[in-house]
Amino acid sequence: MLFLGITWNPSDTLFTLGPLQIKYYNLLWITAFALGWAIMKKIFQSENKSMEKLDSLFIHTVIATMLGARLGHVFFYDWPYYKNHLLEILLPIREGSDGFEFTGFTGLASHGAAIGIIIGMMLFIRKWPEFTLLGILDRVVIPVSIGAVCIRVGNFFNSEINGKPVEETFVFATKFIRDSDDMHPSKVMSITKQDNLNAAYKALETNPQFSEFVAAIPYRHPAQLYEAFCYVFVFIILWYLFWKTDKKEKSGYLFGTFLVLLWTIRFFVEYVKKSQGGFEESLGLLSTGQWLSVPFIIIGLYFMFRLKKTA
Repeated sequence: MLFLGITWNPSDTLFTLGPLQIKYYNLLWITAFALGWAIMKKIFQSENKSMEKLDSLFIHTVIATMLGARLGHVFFYDWPYYKNHLLEILLPIREGSDGFEFTGFTGLASHGAAIGIIIGMMLFIRKWPEFTLLGILDRVVIPVSIGAVCIRVGNFFNSEINGKPVEETFVFATKFIRDSDDMHPSKVMSITKQDNLNAAYKALETNPQFSEFVAAIPYRHPAQLYEAFCYVFVFIILWYLFWKTDKKEKSGYLFGTFLVLLWTIRFFVEYVKKSQGGFEESLGLLSTGQWLSVPFIIIGLYFMFRLKKTA
């Protein structure tokens, strides 16, 4: 079949301009925010809200999303490391054998982003009290859902948050050459003797003398694409409910629907996703991502099925 045995080994950088690197992941984050702004502009215009308030909402959302996602990763998934490297929490650096190096923010967690956005919206309505918290959340979740698609595609380009090993004959089997667990950057540099990481990974894939190392890398589920594909339908459903039904008048309903749909998808995709660390070893049974998803699903069900009030 056409999709059997995909080998995935793209550079994480789209192009460079001198010292500036334009990475796929960063570009997709920018795309997510740009699409979000455009969608909210359409919603604000339909409800005769001012662009000044939209700009304020955008700033609150960007800061809350990035800060929440970063702190979520730090505290939910990697606190044992960061408690001894506090400087790295909010700075895009990593301590190595030769001192600090610029890495960009390599750890962002969607559960933290969700909490951050809710707090950000609370701060937004304090500035603009004509909005209600549930009213603004019912609208913000629409662009957030399409933003989630962009971020998971970005994870795929970065070969991160990969799935568990799978047989090569599986229809979506993907060999992630750059999976840091299967082929760590330091290991590939040592094997190929290249002084450039992208050149090292390229040599590993194309040079026959390294074929045994490539063969040892397992095929995995492209779990990021599973999520991205499902999140497209979350966006379509929310878009339809907002524009084609009266659900936007039922305070909290769209917000609840978003929580139930998105985190249910996340819960089930976790079964084919390799461990991301966190506290799952101490609790067992479920992964960290699943434990964190359950409260969001319960809260979503509450807002969907509680006694409805008009916004």
